[in-house]
Formats: sequence, structure tokens, C-alpha cells
Amino acid sequence: MSLINTEVKPFTAQAFQNGKFITVTEGDLKGKWSVVFFYPADFTFVCPTELEDLAENYAEFKKLGAEIYSVSTDTHFSHKAWHDTSDAIKKIEYVMVGDPTHVVARNFEVLIEDAGLADRGTFVIDPEGKIQIIEVNAGGVGRDAKELLRKVKAAQYVAAHPGEVCPAKWKEGEKTLAPSLDLVGKI
Repeated sequence: MSLINTEVKPFTAQAFQNGKFITVTEGDLKGKWSVVFFYPADFTFVCPTELEDLAENYAEFKKLGAEIYSVSTDTHFSHKAWHDTSDAIKKIEYVMVGDPTHVVARNFEVLIEDAGLADRGTFVIDPEGKIQIIEVNAGGVGRDAKELLRKVKAAQYVAAHPGEVCPAKWKEGEKTLAPSLDLVGKI
């Protein structure tokens, strides 16, 4: 079953952000656009490149009113230690959620059960707490924050403009489509 247009399931997790430990729940994902960004583990290889890319683009996500929640099955203590020792991870200002109980990864259906790690899953959640975008990559394939920004902008545009859709490669300010019988077979 697809998770698209479903509400985020309940969870409570500990997280690290800006030198503090905080508690995060599914309620924190409501009232704004949210990006939940799963990665396999701290102190690894592809993961820090992705998280650094997000950190370098975080201000752009904030301008869109979107908050980022990175999640791995490590603890919030591990996130702090990684943040304190890695030049790439020191750049992170967004929330780093620990999921050692695997509740969050299971809720989003990205847990690799036999490894106890999460797949590289990306979820864009609307202000009502419903999942609008899902992307899951193989472990060796990193993601691109600029492409994720484009997708968030498209989801926000569609939400604000009922009856319009964004075609492939759509960028902010470009033409959209209004699906109708007249367009069938003409695109």
C-alpha cells in the first residue's frame, strides 16, 4: 500500500538540534511543510555528503516554510557525537532524529529489518501531516538537495493551486498544466 496522502503515524523520538536534545513527535510535522530524510547510519560514507548538502541548502528550505528532520536508527547521543567531530555534520542546524527503537523507520516503511538500518527514504509532508512525496534510493545512491527543493516547491504550488499540476522538470515560475479532456493525447 502506498503512503501517499496518508497521515504520518504517531511516534515520539529524541533528537539533537543546535546543541540541545529535544523530543520530536508526529505533531511537530503538522502546521508547516516538513521533509523527513532517512539515512542508514552516522559515521558512514554517502550519508555525510547528503546531510551536508541539506545543511548547505537549509536556508532555502526555511524560506519555503519547510523544516527538515534527518532520521537514522542511531541514537540522539550518536548524532551529537557526529556533529561534534565531523566538519560536514557541524554545518547542520536542522533536527537530527534518533530512532534506535525503529518505530519511525517502520512507520514510514523504510526499515531494513535484518540490518536494523533505514533505507535512503525522503518524505515531503504537507501542513496537514499528509505525505505528498516519497523517494527511496538504494544505499549507494545519494540524493540532491536542490532537486528536493524543486519537488517541495512543486508540491506547494499544486497545494495552493487546485486544478493545476506541474509537468516534468517544472521549476518555479514556469507554466503548469490544467488537466482536461482537451489535453488528452495532445501533450
